[in-house]
Amino acid sequence: MSAIKIENLRLRYGELEVLKRIDLEIPENVCYAIMGPSGCGKSTLLKVLNRLVEMNHNVKISGDVKLFGNSIFRMDLTRLRREVGMVFQIPNPFPHMSIYDNVAYAVKCNGIAKKKNEVDEIVEWALKKAAVFDDVKERLKTKASQLSGGQMQRLCIARALALKPRVLLMDEPTANLDPISAGKIEELIMELKKEYTVVIVTHSPGQAARVSDFVAFLYMGNVIEFGKTEEVFENPKNELTEKYVTGRIG
Repeated sequence: MSAIKIENLRLRYGELEVLKRIDLEIPENVCYAIMGPSGCGKSTLLKVLNRLVEMNHNVKISGDVKLFGNSIFRMDLTRLRREVGMVFQIPNPFPHMSIYDNVAYAVKCNGIAKKKNEVDEIVEWALKKAAVFDDVKERLKTKASQLSGGQMQRLCIARALALKPRVLLMDEPTANLDPISAGKIEELIMELKKEYTVVIVTHSPGQAARVSDFVAFLYMGNVIEFGKTEEVFENPKNELTEKYVTGRIG
């Protein structure tokens, strides 16, 4: 069974058609990259997967998205967003909360743990999973706003992982980071896909080639090509894909 199956998905904002008949299958425990130039619909597609896009009241969606065989549009929204975590382009920790509380707050609010020792264990586990625990273990009560950009992004990943999702969505998670911090996030993605299905949006063909197992190329709301990353990059079947991965469009 696929982790996610997108079937005949179309999306409009009013009269503007943003996604045009998207059909994709995303396997379990892989990194699946959705790549394409700015404005092609890739971030919108990502936000459909945990229904964040529905916060816009002008949106019209048709088709279906199945999460492990169940339509996300028939799922309880709280349950869906626990199973499908989201990490955004700009790190968004709660700045006035401590590093510890950023993770603990999510755990408590979602009823995952109530006893302090249980919360402590989950916070430490999540920070270790996100490869940031060693950086912050001596200052867990420090405000999250004092972290570097890369550390903030890994804290946001820890916060998402603490809810024990099955799928982790990442919307250009390294776009605002320096090369060293970006490299650490890419290394983390390689580790996380061993236990989670990771779907990453990127405008960088190089990043898609480095971290993903499968890739889809979006252009003007259409899926132009998809498949195993190695095959798409080494032997693209569409001229547009070839131009994109070689940097001639973008």
